[in-house]
Amino acid sequence: MNILVTGGGGFLGRHIVARLQERGHTVRILARSTYPALAAQGVDCHRGDLADADAVHTACADIDAVFHVAAKAGVWGSQAAFHQANVTGTENVLAACRARHIRYLVHTSTPSVVYNGQPLANADESLPLTQSCPCPYPRSKAAAEKRVLAANSGTLRTTALRPHLIWGAGDTQLVPRVVAQARTGRLRIVGEGKNRVDLTHVANAAHAHLLALDSLIANGPAAGRAYFLSDHAPVVLWDWINSLLRALDIPPVTRRIPLPAARALGACAEALWSVLPLPGEPPMTRFVAVELAKDHWFNIRAAQRDLGYLPVISPQAGLEELLSSLRTAGK
Repeated sequence: MNILVTGGGGFLGRHIVARLQERGHTVRILARSTYPALAAQGVDCHRGDLADADAVHTACADIDAVFHVAAKAGVWGSQAAFHQANVTGTENVLAACRARHIRYLVHTSTPSVVYNGQPLANADESLPLTQSCPCPYPRSKAAAEKRVLAANSGTLRTTALRPHLIWGAGDTQLVPRVVAQARTGRLRIVGEGKNRVDLTHVANAAHAHLLALDSLIANGPAAGRAYFLSDHAPVVLWDWINSLLRALDIPPVTRRIPLPAARALGACAEALWSVLPLPGEPPMTRFVAVELAKDHWFNIRAAQRDLGYLPVISPQAGLEELLSSLRTAGK
């Protein structure tokens, strides 16, 4: 098959590309940057922005299936910027799929589309999409997912996957940012420090994406549905972070801040960053405060039942691989 991966140069995208090539598929990516290493591996690299409908339409020429992985992520930014990348971009992908008569679309969503400010323990897909998240990323991703699933039809079969906190060797965002903050002593335990969260190793997330495509091709039950994904092994967040820091010879995080104080700090920081030309992201936001303090782990029975999903790498094996890469990078 000829398969397009939007965001194919990113962390998850690269893993999906590699798995597709292992299966013998012809792979094209659409990304805003150039990726000579992927081109050298035989990937057809198209450069363009999701908000550019013509670029998306061109990238979809002669394509049989699309993995829509690209998105604007983060906890800070304007609603307009997130909407353009995540909602308008997804609308352009859907329009190109219809115009090019593409049959299959696997969309990468996020569990934060069901954010409600409450602890989420063993939560499943019956939760409604968020209506009042104080961060534009989940709101834009919820709108995008809603459009993708509504587009499911006899001519375009669609599904959405919600991997939680993708991690692993090669990650340049999640774990490196935590480690960097810990090294400078800026990291604080928010709340009681006992909240459990899900993680999803990048290899497991990529594996699930290919299983989702298999289900769509086989007229399986994935069409028109969304699925939570994880390593199926929730961790106590702050214990996991501290075990990682100890393995890297970094002092563990012991200083704490109550959730109400962290949320108030986040609200003040958001206000300052909204009115002043301050660089970067606020040190805390209301959304981040809640995510760092409360449970958010998910029931993956639906993915197991409908996709045949089981993790292909264990948390321990993934952690050993990650630590090896971090130690090498630190030399």
